[in-house]
Amino acid sequence: MKKVLITYYSRSGNTEKMARMIADGLVMKDLAVDLKKVEEVDIDTLPSYDGFVIGSPNYFGTMAWPVKKFVDDSVKYFKKLDGKAAAAFTSEGMIGGGGDTVVLDILKAFLIHGCVVQGLTSAGHYGPVAVGAPDGRIATEVGVLAEKFAALVNRL
Repeated sequence: MKKVLITYYSRSGNTEKMARMIADGLVMKDLAVDLKKVEEVDIDTLPSYDGFVIGSPNYFGTMAWPVKKFVDDSVKYFKKLDGKAAAAFTSEGMIGGGGDTVVLDILKAFLIHGCVVQGLTSAGHYGPVAVGAPDGRIATEVGVLAEKFAALVNRL
């Protein structure tokens, strides 16, 4: 069974809710899922995963510093995560607050690691972006992400 790390930082609880929704969706797709707050991730476990889903609230159009620290610490495994799947998600306080840039910042880091990212044509193109608490729209987008990400992980 393929193994995925879902890690996130959440202050208000909205990003954590999204992480749990994604975890539930991936478990239903027969993936082994480790769901952890980003501060709890042992960076030395990264090579043992087949894929990564990373979430952060939108802080001034980019990821929160604990997620950035995780990304910076992951440099230890540069060239050792090549070919693994990656996805990202975020929550923000208002429409147009820069959520896409948060997702893209996270994805850029994992693209540099050599990870494989799949765009979404029937949901938030880069990854789910919740405005406030996750709602029905986000539940649908998370479902699309879980389906596409599970298929990607299983193909790689």
